Amino acid sequence: MHELVSMSRRESAASFSSIRSATSQPAWRLLGALLGASALIAGCGDPAEAQGGPPQGPPPVSVAPAVQRAVAESEEFSGRLEATELVELRPRVSGAIDKVHFTDGATVRKGDLLFTIDPRPFEAEVARGQAQLAAVKARSELAQSELARATRLLESQAVSRQEFDQLASGSRTTQADIQSAEAALRVARLNLDYTKVRAPISGRVSRALITTGNIVNDQSVLTTIAGVDKIYAYFDGSELTFLRLKAANKGNKAPKVRLGLANEQGYPHAGQVDFVDNRLNPQTGAIRLRASFDNSNGQFTPGLSAKLRMEDTTTYDAVLVPDRAIGTDQTKKFVYVVGANGQPQFREVKLGALIDGMRVVQGGVKAGEHVVVDGLQRIMPGVPVTPQLLKVDDKGMPIPAPPPGPPGAGGGAPAGDAKGGTPKPADAKEAPAKAADTKPAAKP
Repeated sequence: MHELVSMSRRESAASFSSIRSATSQPAWRLLGALLGASALIAGCGDPAEAQGGPPQGPPPVSVAPAVQRAVAESEEFSGRLEATELVELRPRVSGAIDKVHFTDGATVRKGDLLFTIDPRPFEAEVARGQAQLAAVKARSELAQSELARATRLLESQAVSRQEFDQLASGSRTTQADIQSAEAALRVARLNLDYTKVRAPISGRVSRALITTGNIVNDQSVLTTIAGVDKIYAYFDGSELTFLRLKAANKGNKAPKVRLGLANEQGYPHAGQVDFVDNRLNPQTGAIRLRASFDNSNGQFTPGLSAKLRMEDTTTYDAVLVPDRAIGTDQTKKFVYVVGANGQPQFREVKLGALIDGMRVVQGGVKAGEHVVVDGLQRIMPGVPVTPQLLKVDDKGMPIPAPPPGPPGAGGGAPAGDAKGGTPKPADAKEAPAKAADTKPAAKP
């Protein structure tokens, strides 16, 4: 090898000397000489590089066993939260707002005082009603005494029958006047009570839309109150969803629904369907559904978007594989199963529900067979692979393999040899260089 390198360097020097001396030669001869010298030097490289590395073995792929367990069909929806009770608080009497008794956004109980309307005009109405009732009662007492006197005189025929009937009618009229005055007094007292605007339900109150000093009437909205003890989630289901619900209701089993908010993983909150609309929308083919959830801790706010998953009440045995093991070939879905001989087998499957990262498959795969999870791009028809079995959790999901540790002190290549070969002595590399230095340079 060293002799070849020395020879190539001598020939290169000679070629450059000939180039300088042959200035009259055509340019193509000079270019040919340069290319020939470069090819000769490149051909004297390391033979190991020209031969390439060691032959590659079967490509590695990660596999996991298909599992079989009882599952329930489920569907996922997008919905919106709404309050079970929502009240627009309006006054029942007109007047000026005298005082606001709550803090914006506070939680209130049924009967709590929220607003006070100026009560003075209504107090005057109550006083006038009381006076009118007293006057009517006085007239009634007079009419009763006159009727009693006429009754005695009628027995002695000292009064005519006509006069007696007139006195009896007047007595009955005063009794009716008393009832009318009492009713008017009750209305006045009710209006006076309505000047204290109270919460009709328990819930969370909004801000005060009308503040102190403003004149209000029965059309004015003072604030709104939303019930928070329970929450509704409204969502739209397909025709197939409606038919499944209808079949489930025959067994008196309300479908369970799980809910998750935008900042939550999965569906941590449980509820149930409590309302199905009476008709499908003919334009969209969907039907409005409602599920109720407990909100005693106030974690849900009306208006939030939510993701929902409705589970069927019946279960069946199914084969499941990790969802990332599913491949797509135009309109077909498939998986690769690796047998004992390491040959990957193409299996077409039909997809079912997605449950916690595991996909229900029908046909083509049996429980316990090893399905390729990672490395689908390395599979070639007729070429065996090296399966690496992954551990799985209790649901059948593969557990990622731990990353490889840092290389050990003795695991790398020896210093001075980046390719991992046996290092050569330093003097063996320098020897050709010294031999080349001893050769005099060619004179131009």
